[in-house]
Amino acid sequence: MPTGTPIPTTTDVPGPSTARRRWRRAGLIVAVAALVATAAFYGLGYQLFYRDHSDPLRHADAIVVLGGEHDGREDYGLQLAREGYASTVVISNPYLDDHSKSNTQLMQRVCSAGTDTIEVICFDPDPSTTRGEAMKVQQLAEERGWTSVIVVSWRYHLVRARYIFGQCFDGDVVMRAVPRTYPSSFAFWSHVYAYQYGGLVKAAVLGCDK
Repeated sequence: MPTGTPIPTTTDVPGPSTARRRWRRAGLIVAVAALVATAAFYGLGYQLFYRDHSDPLRHADAIVVLGGEHDGREDYGLQLAREGYASTVVISNPYLDDHSKSNTQLMQRVCSAGTDTIEVICFDPDPSTTRGEAMKVQQLAEERGWTSVIVVSWRYHLVRARYIFGQCFDGDVVMRAVPRTYPSSFAFWSHVYAYQYGGLVKAAVLGCDK
């Protein structure tokens, strides 16, 4: 045998116990990473979407009721107007494809709820998203000289809606959550967190066309 050539020994070849230790170490790393990611997902989700990020109410040029669900938000927006926080209520109506009697009656009622002192504007957002709603509000603000609005939506939507209005609307925004209760199930909030995270990423990518 040529000199200088190392002779393999049993210590140079990983044995079964060494391979098992490596697999255990890799499995532990994966488990810890998954645990950290899960903790971040739910911990940050709790802070951003579960907690109420409503602003203190103050007078604004208009009250904007975002679409999404008939959970009392339209009447809450009208109530704020009756309490004197704004004389104009802008109600998003992305429900034109919903021909159910309950939806039709509700939208007809709130869209015709204007008085001598309160103006109600209903509109179909294009696109039918928070971004489309914010773009429409910016258009109305430019036409009417608005510099501030109160925006009403779900509690868990406030952070994302604030971010999108910050992109699309040049004025001040007061965010208000619809006064309502929410399901307490783990599955419900897991879905909400995932959807809102995705919506924030989408908003960051799309930006806003003013």
